[in-house]
Amino acid sequence: MSGGLRALTGAEIFDGTTRHARHALVWDGGVVRGIVPEAEVPEAADVTCLTGGLLCPGFVDLQVNGGGGVLFNDDQSVAALRMIAAAHAGLGATSILPTLITDTPDRTDNAISAVADAIDQGVDGIIGLHLEGPHLSVPRKGAHDATLIRAMDDADLARLLDAAIRLPLLKITVAPETVTPDQIAALHDAGVLVSLGHSDAGFATCQAAASAGARCVTHLFNAMSQLGNREPGLVGAALTLGSLSAGLIADGVHVHEASVRAAMAAKAGPGQMFLVSDAMAVAGSDIDSFTLNDRRILRRDGRLTLENGTLAGADLDLLTAVRNMVLWGAASEEVALAMATSIPADLCAAACNVGRLEEGAKADILHLMPGQTTCAAIWQSGRQIV
Repeated sequence: MSGGLRALTGAEIFDGTTRHARHALVWDGGVVRGIVPEAEVPEAADVTCLTGGLLCPGFVDLQVNGGGGVLFNDDQSVAALRMIAAAHAGLGATSILPTLITDTPDRTDNAISAVADAIDQGVDGIIGLHLEGPHLSVPRKGAHDATLIRAMDDADLARLLDAAIRLPLLKITVAPETVTPDQIAALHDAGVLVSLGHSDAGFATCQAAASAGARCVTHLFNAMSQLGNREPGLVGAALTLGSLSAGLIADGVHVHEASVRAAMAAKAGPGQMFLVSDAMAVAGSDIDSFTLNDRRILRRDGRLTLENGTLAGADLDLLTAVRNMVLWGAASEEVALAMATSIPADLCAAACNVGRLEEGAKADILHLMPGQTTCAAIWQSGRQIV
C-alpha cells in the first residue's frame, strides 16, 4: 500500500541528521509529509503502531557493481538494473548508483543507455550511474582489467559530457595521473561527481585534481597511494583536503577497524566520510562465485577474491557497515546512519531527494530493531517491500 495518508508511531525516528522520540512519521503516496509529535498525527492518517526500534531513511549506496546474482559489467540492460535495484532495496539500500568497472567503450555506452532508459521507465532505486574507470592507474588496478585501462582522451571526455546531459547523476572514478585538471574542471562544470581512486598519484597531483573540481575519493585506503611520512599520497589528500568526501568499505576486510577509527578522527571538513558497499553480484543472493571480465570471483568467509587472492569488490550490505562502525567505536549510531543516508545523498542532492525523512523527500523508510542484522521492515516510495 503506497497511496493515501500514512503514519508510523511507536519507534524513534532518525531523519538523516537528528533523532526524534515520541514522534510519528507521516507520508502521503510516495512523499514524506513530515515528522510530528504523536499527539498531532492527522486524523485521516492510516496509523501503524510499531513496537520500538528506530525509523531512518533508506540507505543511499553510491557504489553497487551488482546484486541478485547479476553483475552490471555482464549485463547492461534495464532488466538487469531492475534485479540489482530490487536486491539492494531488500537489503535497505533503496537508492543506488549501479557501477560499471573498467570495461570497453561499447559496454560503457551500453551502461549509460541502460541507466537512462531505466530512469525513464521509473525503475525504483536507480538514481544515476557510477563509472569506476577505465581512466585509472595500472599499478593500483586492483581487480580491474589492466588491458582496458587508459588515459582519458577527447572522445572519452565527449562521451562523459554527453552522459551528464542524459543522466540525473553521473559519478566517475578516475586516477588523477590519467586525466588533466582541465578535463576534471570540464566534467565538474557539467555536473559530474568526480571521484579519485585506483591511483598511485602523489599529494600534489591529488590536490590539483581537487582544486579542479574533484569532490570524492573512492573506497578510501584501497587501491591508492598510502599515507607516508614524506609523501601523503591519495590517502593523505582524502583526509586533509576539506573539499573531498571519501567512501569507505566498512567490512573489516578492506580496511582494518583501527584504520577506520583513525580516518574518522583525522578527516578535515566540510567533506565527510560515507559508507559504500562495493557490492558485487552476490548481494542478496546465495551464489558462491561469478565471473568478471572472464575471470572467476570466489565468495569465501565474507570475502570476494580473484583466484589469485586479489580482493574483487565486497560481500557487504550497508546495514552491516553501519553496525560495524558502531561496534568498532568509529562512530555513534547517528553518525554511522548519516554516513549511509544523508551524507552520500548530499553529494547527489541536485539529482534526487533521498537520504532524509523531511517534508517533500521520497518516502524510503527503514525500520531497524536492536540486535537484528536485517531490516525489520522497508518502505520504498511509500510502498512496503519487506
